[in-house]
Amino acid sequence: VQLQASGGGLVQAGDSLRLSCAAPGYTFSDYGVGWFRQALGKEREFVVAISWSGNSRYYANSARGRVTISRDNAKNTVYLQMNSLKPEDTAVYYCARPKSGWYDTNPSGYDYWGQGTQVTVSS
Repeated sequence: VQLQASGGGLVQAGDSLRLSCAAPGYTFSDYGVGWFRQALGKEREFVVAISWSGNSRYYANSARGRVTISRDNAKNTVYLQMNSLKPEDTAVYYCARPKSGWYDTNPSGYDYWGQGTQVTVSS
C-alpha cells in the first residue's frame, strides 16, 4: 500500500491550504485515514482522522475549528483543509492508515504512511 500526500507549500499566516492523501490502486474506502504532523525537532503528533465511510471524524484539540477532514472514496483520496494557518502549523504533514479500527492518536497505531508534504507558514 502506497499513500501519497501532497498539497503542501509555503504560505503566509492566515492563509489556507488543502492537503490530499491518495492511494492509487488501493481500495481506500475500507479503512480510516489519519493525518499527523511533525515539526522540526519534535515528535509526530496526531491532527485528525476520518472513518472509512467519512461519517466519523476525530480531531485533536489543537486542530479543532481550523481543520476539516473529508474523503472522496470514488477518487481514493482524503483531504485535509487547513484554514487560518499559523507559523506554529509549520511541519511535515503525513497521512497514514491505522492498523485496526478507524483511528488511533498514537503513530504506532498506523502501519502505512505517506511520504509527507511540507507545510511552511511564514509570519
